Amino acid sequence: MSDYIIVGAGPAGCVLANRLSEDPAVSVLLLEAGGKDWHPLIHMPAGFAKMTKGIASWGWSTVPQKHMKGRVFWYTQAKVIGGGSSINAQIYTRGNARDYDAWARDEGCEGWSYREVLPYFKRAENNERYANDYHGYDGPLGVSNPIAPLPICEAYFRAAQEMGIPFNPDFNGERQEGVGYYQLTQKNARRSSAAVAYLKPIRDRKNLTVRSGVLVTRVVVENGRAIGVEIVDKPGGQPEVLRSGTEVIVSSGAIGSPKLLMQSGIGPADHLKAVGVKPVHDLPGVGSNFQDHLDLFAICECSGDYTYDSYARLDKTVWAGIQYLLLKKGPAASSLFETGGFWYADPTAASPDIQFHLGLGSGIEAGVEKLKNAGVTLNSAFLRPRSRGTVRLKSGDPAEMPLIDPNYWADPYDRQMSIKGLRIAREILKQKALKAYIDREVVPGPKLTSDDDLADYACRSAKTDHHPVGTCRMGNDAMSVVTPELKVRGIERLRVCDASIMPRVPSSNTNAPTVMVGEKGADLIRGRVPLPPVVFSQGRAAA
Repeated sequence: MSDYIIVGAGPAGCVLANRLSEDPAVSVLLLEAGGKDWHPLIHMPAGFAKMTKGIASWGWSTVPQKHMKGRVFWYTQAKVIGGGSSINAQIYTRGNARDYDAWARDEGCEGWSYREVLPYFKRAENNERYANDYHGYDGPLGVSNPIAPLPICEAYFRAAQEMGIPFNPDFNGERQEGVGYYQLTQKNARRSSAAVAYLKPIRDRKNLTVRSGVLVTRVVVENGRAIGVEIVDKPGGQPEVLRSGTEVIVSSGAIGSPKLLMQSGIGPADHLKAVGVKPVHDLPGVGSNFQDHLDLFAICECSGDYTYDSYARLDKTVWAGIQYLLLKKGPAASSLFETGGFWYADPTAASPDIQFHLGLGSGIEAGVEKLKNAGVTLNSAFLRPRSRGTVRLKSGDPAEMPLIDPNYWADPYDRQMSIKGLRIAREILKQKALKAYIDREVVPGPKLTSDDDLADYACRSAKTDHHPVGTCRMGNDAMSVVTPELKVRGIERLRVCDASIMPRVPSSNTNAPTVMVGEKGADLIRGRVPLPPVVFSQGRAAA
């Protein structure tokens, strides 16, 4: 028997395993369905490009999206120690201060305002550049600056400034808006995943057990209390129950966590009955409130070898590998999306609602067109979607893929803002500062100009930004799944701690916010006094 059983070794799960096992008087068991993070591409920054194409993932896809002409989206979800932090593009952004203030003010999440969560971002962070009101430098998670930027990145900054978008040296500081280099979850030119940062240094703790390749089929509930989990540790194996002496903590992500709760009979009772699962506790909000960022992109052909596309050739791939191994430089040291920014699709928005990622090539991610010659990609994503989707069970079989429905563009406002964001991206690529680097736009192509044309293009080509949240929403109303202390409503000794508890998707990438949830969740579970809210030396919070 273990005191704590943590289901899922993603970003939050790794943080919890580290922080809970700091107390030598308790025992912690961390269970992960995927394998160990042995693959060399996981640790090489540029390996991200292969990850979205299926390495270390579940191989899931969405249901047909009814507001996007029935399109089925490939939906990469990590199946490996470290979770999404082991396969993502390593971009370190936290969102806007107003995001978290809205959690506390509008969603009833007391204790989760920006000033209250910022100390947990800082506690996690080992930042190589900043040490100030907004950043920490002695935490586990490596945060560093890009090692291998290219001249086209600087030209992109100038092009954006030609349009009135300012340069911003720190998206996680006093202001979010502008363009600049992203800081990255890297240390010494290697990915700093949650597994590397939080698990690797403590694997010898005698009170921590980590088991990979273990499928948790359900949380075992007796008399309204979670007493353990049922697992299968090999295909065709017999189920085994592992008991917990204190709590079970579900940290399987915005898809995996509601899936596991529903498999356990915790969720909307009518749905559970329809798929042959006996309801244990009717909790209607499980699997609802699903939010994600939809990504639209423009791809241009370059007038010379200004990006990393040519390194797809075998000879250059070998040379890039040698550069990386010997010098920790070159294309393999790049996350390929090191440059971007935040701006406004809706000029009346209180904070930026569009995010850009400049891709140093074409065809970087799964399903995205690769050009014959060198290309450059500029992604745009609308950050505050109003559409809400669901995660549901297809059947009672734990091995079956869930029904993943982001419900993209269910709200027409999301469609409108997405297209505005794409238009801004296209305009940036047309500016004078980039003319020395870019010959022509290839995708969507200059002939597509109307909103309907661009919507049709998006229905064919858009992709997820891999930011699912919200499916075990934190709050105080009848549709919330967990309390602000992350306790599952109506079930004792059971919590959820990962991106699924976020009531609204942050206006950014979601890895850093998920690590923060793990850090704050660990203090809640241990019954510790929360870290004191940040008092800004200049009297200002980020905007």
